[in-house]
Amino acid sequence: MLHFLSLHAAELINLCASLILLIAFAMLAQRKILALINLFAAQGLMLCVSTVLVAFVSGQAHLYWSALLTLVLKVLLLPWILHRLIRKLNVKWDVETLFNVSTTMIVGIVLVILAFNLVQPVSQLAGAVTKSTLGIALASVLLAFLMMITRSKAVPQVVGFLAMENGLVLAATGATHGMPMVIEFGIALDVLVGVLILGVFFFQIRERFDSLDTRHLEKLKET
Repeated sequence: MLHFLSLHAAELINLCASLILLIAFAMLAQRKILALINLFAAQGLMLCVSTVLVAFVSGQAHLYWSALLTLVLKVLLLPWILHRLIRKLNVKWDVETLFNVSTTMIVGIVLVILAFNLVQPVSQLAGAVTKSTLGIALASVLLAFLMMITRSKAVPQVVGFLAMENGLVLAATGATHGMPMVIEFGIALDVLVGVLILGVFFFQIRERFDSLDTRHLEKLKET
């Protein structure tokens, strides 16, 4: 098994990165809020596997802790919190977008092409194994950002923010074999606290407007 991983590590890392990008497209087109959260968990799982493979190839032991942190936070804890919020808020609506799916996907494809062209000079600085993942990482970040700005509901926008962070972690792993653990734990804590605060924010929006449509916030005026 270890011999197989040594021989095919680069292919497996590229496969995981490709699946992360594919899931990003699926999230962009997804209309069901629960399915969107499940896709985010699946993307976190692929990021975890990719990080383990990079750790095995590069010999960077701290990446195993990074993979464990991703597993606990992105695959288990955050999806559980989001599912709990959905149940508490009794949200039964589908994901609403500002544009139709066809237009959004076309813009997404353009962003992927742009990402690969932008990252080409920078990818020469990365390791040989992870060189091809930088373009995918930037494309995933741009797709997540696109998902944030094309959703009108608060929960999908938060999922888009979390997916953007997945892309940034993939980029850091590919370019520099990850960040120091102190920084990673700090970022993870910030993300967790941010989601908890946004959970309170969701309840306030729901109580005030009986909806989680962030366009209602435009009606707020200073008193």
